[in-house]
Amino acid sequence: MGKSTVLPMFRRLGAYTIDADEIVRSLLEERHVVAKIREMFGIEVFDSDGEVHRGKISEIIFSDAQKRSSLENMLHPLVFERIHSLIGQSEGEVVIIEIPLLFEREYEGRVDRTITVYTNPEVAIGRLVHKGIARREAMRRLKAQLPVEEKISRSDFTIDNGGSLAETQAQVEDIYQRLLKEVTQ
Repeated sequence: MGKSTVLPMFRRLGAYTIDADEIVRSLLEERHVVAKIREMFGIEVFDSDGEVHRGKISEIIFSDAQKRSSLENMLHPLVFERIHSLIGQSEGEVVIIEIPLLFEREYEGRVDRTITVYTNPEVAIGRLVHKGIARREAMRRLKAQLPVEEKISRSDFTIDNGGSLAETQAQVEDIYQRLLKEVTQ
């Protein structure tokens, strides 16, 4: 939908940004996490170097809701530990955290404000395909999420990422200024 486009925009404006996907990537390199993944999924989700193959895990979890839930239940507490630690390092400025599955897992109570970045589903699928994900897999990933309309209705702010970068940037700047006022009051 464009979360990874928007996060650097907030960063350039001065927000302290945290990417939950980056945290997950770093966790997938930690010995204790790798051991748990081996227990959950077996050796078939590892590449020839013994590293977690994220593509293979994605194939499994987007076709098996129970395995997806088990993986999320294992990883998410660790992710939030890291997020809280990183927030503790910020100095009171606006903190923007990119959290996939925020609404799906009902984590919105863990943050002060929510922002949903959205675009037309066909555009989102096209972007995933452009990243090398098969169209069928891209559609399966979108179907595993809440409908964007529900996310929008539950959000404090929304960013329509279906237009130009300049239009997206303008929305980001508006939201950042509003958040900055909240922090400084």
